Amino acid sequence: MQHPVLDQIAQGLFVHPAVAPAAVLGLARRSAARSDNSCTRGGWCVYTGAAGNTGRGAVTAQTVFDLASVSKPFLAVLVTRLARRRTVGFDTRLGALLAEARGTPSEDAPIEALLAHRAGLEAHLPLFQPLELRRPVRRARALERAARSLRPACRDPAPDTEYPPLYSDMGYLLVGAALEAVTGIALDELFRQEIFAPLALEMGSARQWLAQGDFKRRVAPTEVLPWRGRPTRGVVHDDNCWALAGHAAAGHAGLFAPVEALLKFGCALLDAGARRDASFLDQEELARLTRPRPGGSLRCGFDGKTTEGSSSGASAGPRTFGHLGFTGTSLWCDPDSDIVTVALSNRVHPTRENPRIRAARPLVHEALTQLALSTDGLS
Repeated sequence: MQHPVLDQIAQGLFVHPAVAPAAVLGLARRSAARSDNSCTRGGWCVYTGAAGNTGRGAVTAQTVFDLASVSKPFLAVLVTRLARRRTVGFDTRLGALLAEARGTPSEDAPIEALLAHRAGLEAHLPLFQPLELRRPVRRARALERAARSLRPACRDPAPDTEYPPLYSDMGYLLVGAALEAVTGIALDELFRQEIFAPLALEMGSARQWLAQGDFKRRVAPTEVLPWRGRPTRGVVHDDNCWALAGHAAAGHAGLFAPVEALLKFGCALLDAGARRDASFLDQEELARLTRPRPGGSLRCGFDGKTTEGSSSGASAGPRTFGHLGFTGTSLWCDPDSDIVTVALSNRVHPTRENPRIRAARPLVHEALTQLALSTDGLS
């Protein structure tokens, strides 16, 4: 249900201070109170709030946002689902799945190390550059370049198959391509089969949304990028995703969703972690993705709460896990309090040169958590 307090937070912390022209917030908490009409059959009470304008009307809870790197948790969960059927394994080496990785430093990198940002790869490469020069991107060559992007400090063999962590899009891009290669199915369709359909999530790639007909009306615009040759409305913002996948999805980006889809996803994760429902994931499968790992807060498909300055907010529990997206999106799940908080915005519109999101995120998620923990804040 849309709640005026969340509307006020979206307006006061995102839209009014010019963090983003469009913002939608979401909060889910478990409750035993059956009289609360915001509660679902599974015991989750869901609240949303919205503020701003998309240029085609007022923002609502149904507004669709480019999730950017909040796509990454979905890839890790997809690998987990495929591992159940032994299609892939977390210890499977990249070169066993992806031809472009063979003969490169990433050939023997385990899928788990790539998803945990511990395969020694560079954080980012501008694989899209040929498009800026009006030349085609050769996908096989781009994937090989990504697989060769071992950092100079990681040229020695990895200790226990993992290098020190460094957040990297390259590993996710390669895993996404590897899943397509081994299954023969486009990545966005794998997401639909394994995650969106089982959880009844209204989300997908731009290609999947465009097939529904009302995408351009519902989606929030992102950055004005003249070299792309068109407004970035209903087109993925991430340049490498656009170059290698077009309107489809890549492993590191490419998914679009309204707020309730992410809330449902977060609730499903917390249900799995608490052994309430193992049909989608079980407790051990989730634990593999979210357990703390040496060297920092980066996990396998997720980030964890840092000791200071976490965007999850100060009141989130120590086991909180989630992810951020460059376009201005974030998802946090707190298993200690059974709370999911979501902030969706288009802070890159009209330009990415807007750092206000850094200060706004922890304030927004803290406000949402405090609301969920209060006894009367949502009454």
